[in-house]
Amino acid sequence: MTTLLKNARLIDPETGTETRGAVLIRDGIIASVGPELSADTVIDCNGKCLAPGIIDIGVKIGEPGERHKESYRTAGAAAAAGGITTMVTRPDTTPALDTPEALEFINRRANESAPVNVLPMSALTKGRDGREMVEVGFMKDAGAVAFTDCDRVVEDTKVYTRAMSYAKSLGALIIAHPQEPTLSKGAAVTSGKFASLKGLPAVSAMAERLGLERDLTLVEMTGARYHADQITTARALPVLERAKANGLDVTAGVSIHHLTLNEFDVGDYRTFFKVKPPLRAETDRIAVVEAVASGLIDIISSFHTPQDEESKRLPFEEAASGAVALETLLPAAMRLVHAEMMDLPTLWRALSLNPAKRLGLPGGRLSEGAPADLVLFDPDAPFLLDRFKLNSKSKNTPFDGQRMQGKVIATLVAGKTVFGDI
Repeated sequence: MTTLLKNARLIDPETGTETRGAVLIRDGIIASVGPELSADTVIDCNGKCLAPGIIDIGVKIGEPGERHKESYRTAGAAAAAGGITTMVTRPDTTPALDTPEALEFINRRANESAPVNVLPMSALTKGRDGREMVEVGFMKDAGAVAFTDCDRVVEDTKVYTRAMSYAKSLGALIIAHPQEPTLSKGAAVTSGKFASLKGLPAVSAMAERLGLERDLTLVEMTGARYHADQITTARALPVLERAKANGLDVTAGVSIHHLTLNEFDVGDYRTFFKVKPPLRAETDRIAVVEAVASGLIDIISSFHTPQDEESKRLPFEEAASGAVALETLLPAAMRLVHAEMMDLPTLWRALSLNPAKRLGLPGGRLSEGAPADLVLFDPDAPFLLDRFKLNSKSKNTPFDGQRMQGKVIATLVAGKTVFGDI
């Protein structure tokens, strides 16, 4: 059986084009892309946008240990509703994902519960404690697509160097959180006039640059494959640019919250706006958006971090960091398009193509032979976000009550509709 999605605005991040056409699907694979095709089943897209499904690196799931915050079932439903066809999940669980057995459990749970693809990352060090690296080879064989201690910076440079060298020998990707840990410890906001006015513990934007400088020095020493999970400040961009110019195997990402919000959104100590790293100045936000548009920053992710009401209903300094974002990633990203800061193919390069390329996945493309992981969406459809209507168990979104544009009409994984009715 074949399925044809016709009369669509085809968003192709690989060619950087937006054209009218149709996509033919056979056996879960894109069989052809063209203006006039035929199939057993024909679906009219009515001129809406059809793009490769989003590949989201850095999704937090509460299994094991915090299932009350998020499960694979609820996260999978939220991802499908948000046009995300692949979730790359973090190992900052309780306990940390640092053994092959834990990864096998995750793979089994994800396949049973989530309607989208789930690819797990492994901890880089045992217990994410920064003292002893995990069995990188065994974890890679068990299905780990990358290695990261998430927001726990490996402070022992010798341990970090050995881990990088070992990962290099196996071709493994290390994902790091660039931050100087002593300066950033206990910080709730970015330093500046706003932080002083609010009386909150703050961290200088230079802490990110310091952390990135150290990491990239070690990458130069070891030759490791490296991805910075979030670059959020203008101060860090020249360091990243220099590393790429020197030919290091380095990429960088940023969260959707740092692209669309700034430090003033914290307002009257609103804890749903407390994320890690903290929201930055508007000048930083603009610089990072421009870096994504130019390709200096490669990847946009949701950094979906569910927190329950008890974790957030605390004084700002004590509240947990993080926000849910699986369902808000696409409409929040549309703000960048509607503000004419980038076009749809450029946006999808960062949301889908570049994550696929960095992880060695066949997706992220709208071309013959690619998996039929697709999202059909209306970039202009307006709506008022109600956090209680989100599929995630936790409802800690900074966009609650905001007017947004961009609705997912349908999400397909391997040609099968997992969200929507088309």
